[in-house]
Amino acid sequence: MPLSRRFLVKGFLLPVLAFSLSGAVFAEPLKRWESGSESTDTVELFTSEGCSSCPPADRWLSSLKSRPGLFKSFIPLAFHVDYWDYIGWKDRMADPAFSARQRQYVDSGDVSQVYTPGIVINSHEWRDWFQGQRDWQSTPAKVGRMTATLDGQARLTVEFTGYQPGQRLNVAYLGIGMKTRVKAGENRGRELNHDFVVLDVTHPDGGSPWSVTLPPRPEAGQTQTALAVWVSPPDSPEIVQAVGGYLD
Repeated sequence: MPLSRRFLVKGFLLPVLAFSLSGAVFAEPLKRWESGSESTDTVELFTSEGCSSCPPADRWLSSLKSRPGLFKSFIPLAFHVDYWDYIGWKDRMADPAFSARQRQYVDSGDVSQVYTPGIVINSHEWRDWFQGQRDWQSTPAKVGRMTATLDGQARLTVEFTGYQPGQRLNVAYLGIGMKTRVKAGENRGRELNHDFVVLDVTHPDGGSPWSVTLPPRPEAGQTQTALAVWVSPPDSPEIVQAVGGYLD
């Protein structure tokens, strides 16, 4: 309720309304993410809580939180696959669509076989991690500039100057700071920590510029949530250009 007060200013009695801030409604600020004209590096990890060799790769992906250039020069994505669920532990973050994505990479010849942990950088298999490498070689290409603008909580507009007819938009919520106490399977008794977990992906119709109403943000126990946006060729998992950033 507004409270009416009067103040004497230079001989005039002026009514002044004081409003309670607790009742005020403030608009959500715009969030805007923009790439350069060269392709943003993308680091995809195919992983599973049912795989005993995956935790070291999960920790490496988590370490990228402190790497300079996060969400500007590179974007990490953790896709939890479901094909190890049968060996004793069902990964709550796994999705058959993510397993299918890895198989698409195999079908295209960009990945040698389906396995975890599997690392794909800039849409190509990266096995140097197994030889102790932790830094990848960036191979930027001139593809066009992408911008994504989030108005409030749900209205996203995406433009891509290098858009080619048929290219598909992908929008993913990422969960950061997730923990699981594994009670069965190969990682039984371990507490696993996860970051950049792909929680939900939508593929809006249309072409650039896209205007998208986002689905509700998933709540999966994450301490932070980010948004990743990328463009792919028709019927391909390849990432042409990408942007992203924290929502919190």
